Amino acid sequence: MYLPRNLIAHLYQHLVRTHHALSPPVLLLVALEPDALCACRILTALLKRDYIPHKIQPISGYGDLSRAADELVRPMRTTEGGSGGVVICLGVGGLVDLEEMLGLDVDENGEGGTGEVEVWLMDARRPWNLTNIFGSPLMPDPETGELVRKQTGVDKGRILPSYKPGKGGIVVFDDGDIEEELETEREAYCALEEMPEIGEEDEEDQSGADSDNPDDEEAAPISGQAPKKRKSWGDEGETSEEESDEDRPRQRRRSNSGSSIPSSPDRRPARRGLLSTSNALGGSSDFSRSDSRSRSGSPAVAAPKEKSVTSLKRQLVQMREKYTGVLESYYQIGASYSEPVSSLVYSLASELGREDNDLLWNAIVGVSSLELYGRTGHGVGLNPLSVAGGSAGWNGERGERIRTIFRDEVRRLNPVDLKDIAREQSIGEANGVIPTHARSPTDMAIRLSPEPRFLLIRHWSLYDSMLHSPYLSARLHIWSDNGRRRLHKLLAKMGVSLSQCKQSYTHMDMDLKRGLRERLLKFAPVYGLDGLVPPPPRSGDLKDGWGFVRCWGWKACLSAVDAGVILGAILEVGDAKSLNTSSFDTANFNEPQSHSEMVDGDQAGQDSVEKAKDAQEHITARFWTAYDALASIDLLVSHIATAQHLHRAILRTGTSLIEKKQIRHLRAFRMAVVKEGPDVQLFTHPGALTKLALWVAEAIVELNGIKGKKKGGELVMAGLDETRGLYVVVGLGGGGAIESAKERVAKREARKKDKERKKAAKAAEREKKRQARIAQNIAAGLEEDEVEDETEEEETENEESDEGSDAEAEEELKARSSGKNRFGNAFHEVVRETGARVRMDSFEACVIEIRKEDLSGFLERLSMKAVVG
Repeated sequence: MYLPRNLIAHLYQHLVRTHHALSPPVLLLVALEPDALCACRILTALLKRDYIPHKIQPISGYGDLSRAADELVRPMRTTEGGSGGVVICLGVGGLVDLEEMLGLDVDENGEGGTGEVEVWLMDARRPWNLTNIFGSPLMPDPETGELVRKQTGVDKGRILPSYKPGKGGIVVFDDGDIEEELETEREAYCALEEMPEIGEEDEEDQSGADSDNPDDEEAAPISGQAPKKRKSWGDEGETSEEESDEDRPRQRRRSNSGSSIPSSPDRRPARRGLLSTSNALGGSSDFSRSDSRSRSGSPAVAAPKEKSVTSLKRQLVQMREKYTGVLESYYQIGASYSEPVSSLVYSLASELGREDNDLLWNAIVGVSSLELYGRTGHGVGLNPLSVAGGSAGWNGERGERIRTIFRDEVRRLNPVDLKDIAREQSIGEANGVIPTHARSPTDMAIRLSPEPRFLLIRHWSLYDSMLHSPYLSARLHIWSDNGRRRLHKLLAKMGVSLSQCKQSYTHMDMDLKRGLRERLLKFAPVYGLDGLVPPPPRSGDLKDGWGFVRCWGWKACLSAVDAGVILGAILEVGDAKSLNTSSFDTANFNEPQSHSEMVDGDQAGQDSVEKAKDAQEHITARFWTAYDALASIDLLVSHIATAQHLHRAILRTGTSLIEKKQIRHLRAFRMAVVKEGPDVQLFTHPGALTKLALWVAEAIVELNGIKGKKKGGELVMAGLDETRGLYVVVGLGGGGAIESAKERVAKREARKKDKERKKAAKAAEREKKRQARIAQNIAAGLEEDEVEDETEEEETENEESDEGSDAEAEEELKARSSGKNRFGNAFHEVVRETGARVRMDSFEACVIEIRKEDLSGFLERLSMKAVVG
C-alpha cells in the first residue's frame, strides 16, 4: 500500500491519537548514511514532542535487517504474544518485499501474518518493489473468514482518507512519483492480482479442447483449488552457495511481486482457481449459440460469434504475459534516486506544523549529503554540473526545487533584523562574502551563503580547500605537476599570494576574503571553471545556487555540505582518536558478515562470528557518534580532522591510480583496483570507496572528454580487504537527471491527447462511411447495414490501438531508463553465469563483495553487459 503525498500526516496523527502508556515503542530501522540519519533526527524529535517512546536500530545491510526481523519485529506480532505496533524504515528495504523480509507474511499452512505490525517505509532508492506499494496484507474476510488481499480504505494499493491504520501491513510514503509515473505498473500489478487462475493442465490441453470435447465450451470450468499464496517468477539472482539466507534479500514468492532484479519470464506465476474466464475478460458467461434470424424481404444477418473457452483462455494467457512483461520491464530500467528521506520527513513535520530551525537544518544537511555520494536521478554516478554553481547540480530540476523550498523556509524561520541589514552591507555578506562567524554569542540562525565548490573552506586553508575539491581537482588536473602550476597561476591572477592562501581561511586578510568571490567569477571561466561559485543575486533577491550556513554562537560556523562531509567521514572512518595511531584498527572498517559467508571449516566459521560481532559493535558505535554529532556542535567539530584525513587519502590514492596508469579501459566501462598503498584499508568501506570512484571518474571524464551519447563516467572500482580475502566492488554509471518526472508526465499527456484526437478523427470517418453504406442499402431495398464489415473495421481499429499503446509504453520505458545505472542488474546476471562467490548485502544494488580469486573472471564477463540504460 502507498500513502499519497497529500495524506502524509494521516498515519502519524492516528498514532498520536491512539498512543497510550501501555503502547509498545515505535521501532526505527535506520540505514547507515547521512540522509537516513538526518531523517531519524527529525522523526525522533517529533516523537519526543508527542511523548511517544521509540527505539532506534541501525541497519548496515540485508543481513542486519534479517537479524532485526528475527529479534525485534516478529516478537511484536500479536500472533506471537506481542502487542503489534509500528516499525519505521528510513532508507531501508525499498528494493525488496518487506512483508516477507521482516517475516510478516503468511506461510503455506496459513500461519503468521502481520500480527497488527504496521511498517512505514521511506526510501529514496528506485525501483520500488511493487509488492510494497500495490500489495495488501492477507486479511480474513468478514463474511467467509477466508484470507484475502483486500483492505477497507485501500483502492488498488492507494490509501484513501477513510483508511483506518492499526491492522498491519506495509505502507510506503509516496513522494509523488508513484501517482505520477507508475500508473501503468499499478494497472498491471492489480490486473495480475485479480486475474483468474489457469492450471497447467488446462494450458497444455488448450489446443485440443475444441475437437476432443466440444461440450466443454458450454461453461467455464471452476477449479476447486483453495486460494494459495503466489510464488515468484524466479530467484532474484543467485549468490554463492556458501551464502546464508540472512545475508541476502529474501526472495519473492508472489507472482507480481517484483524484486530489484526480476527473474526469467519463463516461469509463470502460480494461478488461482479459474473463476469465470469470460467475465474476467469482459465477455458473456452464456456460451450458447444464437440462431440466425431472417427478416422479411432481407437476407439473414449472422449475429456475432461467441468466443470459445479455449480462445478466452488463450486471451487470458496473453494478458498475463503482457502485464508480466510490464512489471519485468520496470525492474530492468536500472537504479535511481528520488526525493531524499530527510526532505520527506521534514514535509511530514511541516504538515504537522512542527517545523523549526533544528529540523530544517537536519533536512538541509541530509539533502546536501546526497551529492557527496553521487546519488542522482539516474543512480550512483557523476552529478550534472550547473552554471548556477554551489551545490545546484544534485538531481537536476527536482533537486533545485527542493533547495528553493528550503531557501524559502530559511527566510521564513530566520528573518533578518533591521539592525543587521546595515551590518551585512558593510561586511559584504549581502553581496556574496562567505560568512565565517556568528553575529552574536547567541546566534543560532541559518543563513544563505554563496558557497563555492571548495571543501571545508572554513576549516582548512584556501589552498588545501581548493586542492582537495573534487570539482577543482578534475578540471585543473591537480594530480600532475602541470595541474599544481595551473592552481598557482589561478591564485596569482586573483592576487592571492601562496603565503596568504596557505594559512587558515578564517585568518586571511579581510580584504582578500571580501573580494574572493568577484575574483573567482572573473578568472575561473579562463580555466574552464564555470559554476565554481554562484552568480550574483538577480532581481527579487533570487539567490540561485546559494548554499546554507549555520552558526552556533562563537563555537563554530558550518555549511550544510561541510556537515554532510563530516557525518559521512564518521560513518566511514570511525572515531577520530584512531587517527593518532600509525595504523587503523581493521575492525573499524569491516562490515558484519555471516558465519557461513565465504569461509571453510568450523573454526573459520567461529572466528568469523567473533569478527562479525566486533565489527557490528564498531558500526553501532559509529552510528551513535554521528547521531549525537547532529545535536552536539562540539562533537561534530572534533571530527573535522577525520573528514580531512579521508579526503587527503582520496587525493593520494586517486593521484596514484592516474600516475601509475592503473585505470584500464574495458568494453563497457573503465576499471580500477585499489590493492596497495597506505590507505588501502580505508577504502574497504563502500561509502569511502564510492567517493574515491567519483573523484577518479570525474578526472577520467576531464582527461578523455565525453564521447557520443555516453557520459564517459562508467567505472568499476574495487578495494582490496586483505584481512577477509575479498574485494569490495562499486559500479558507477548514469549521468544525472536529464529529464524530470514532471517533463515525462507532460509528454505522456501530450501523446495521450494526440492519440484521442486521432481516434476521434477515425471514428468520425468510420461513421461517415457507415452512413454512406446505409444509404446504399436503403437504395438497394435493404433495411440493415452489414454487421460483419463494421465488426472487421472495429477489430482492425482495436489492433491498431493496441499496437499504438505498446509503442507508447515502449517509448515511455525508454525515456525512464535512459542513462540509468544498471550495474545491479548486470552484477546479478554475471553471478548467475559465472558462479562467482559474492555477497550482496548492501542496500546499494551497485555494491557487492567478491572473493579475490573470482574478481578477474567476474570483471571479464561483466564487461560484456549493458551497465547503463
